[in-house]
Amino acid sequence: MKFSMLHNNINVFDLERSMKFYADALGLFEVGRIAPESGAFIIVYLGDGSSGHKLELTWLRDRTEPYDLGDNEFHLAFSTDDYEGALAKHKAMGCVAFINEDLGIYFITDPDGYWLEVLPPGRG
Repeated sequence: MKFSMLHNNINVFDLERSMKFYADALGLFEVGRIAPESGAFIIVYLGDGSSGHKLELTWLRDRTEPYDLGDNEFHLAFSTDDYEGALAKHKAMGCVAFINEDLGIYFITDPDGYWLEVLPPGRG
């Protein structure tokens, strides 16, 4: 029996804002969408064009306040072919949350406060 990873889900408060952030910060783009006629929710799948893994953004129409992420003890990780350029870009965007110089990695936060790890090539 073999399993393959397909996607990770996060709930977002403002779908358009989140989609723009993921496009601008990490180059992710919409690869699928589920939007029932009721309008109760929208699910958008984002991809990177090079791996099969997707990020699923779920927006709930009846949600009236931002999500409480608690201790937020999880994150998604991304590698980049231009670590220094990515770090400069994310600093300019104002989304860098933490830089771990000893490990040579850093974290950014999305509009909902989720942490995203950025690693140099060959790490992960």
